[in-house]
Amino acid sequence: MASTEGLVPITRSYLASYYDKYPFPPLSDDVSRLSSEIRSMADDLLNHLPPTQDESLLIDEADRQPPHKIDENMWKNREHIEEILFLLETSHWPAVLQQQSTPDVADLATNFRQLKDKLQHTLKFLEFFQSKNSDHVFNTG
Repeated sequence: MASTEGLVPITRSYLASYYDKYPFPPLSDDVSRLSSEIRSMADDLLNHLPPTQDESLLIDEADRQPPHKIDENMWKNREHIEEILFLLETSHWPAVLQQQSTPDVADLATNFRQLKDKLQHTLKFLEFFQSKNSDHVFNTG
């Protein structure tokens, strides 16, 4: 059995004291000001043009607190990628885009396909990463 001499439990306070040695530069006051201005513009837009039911769902999603755990963020990112991939399926494209009637539309369709390929690669990588992490967690102990 390996020696545990000299090891300390890694607690929230231990990590806080460790990271106190590496302070982050403070955020510019512009971040708060610009965030407030963007929110104000978005609220004005919503007052003049009320959102549809689907848009309201997106607004509610954006207004939620972000997940606090890395794993929750990864699952949320994975969910978003899967939804985008679903929408990038050719069968979900508008009819004009499916027909590719003009060179500009054909270029846009090509860009969508390239984006879909990149997102599929990203999704596979994320799935692999999550799988490996799960294996490490389950094999601990």
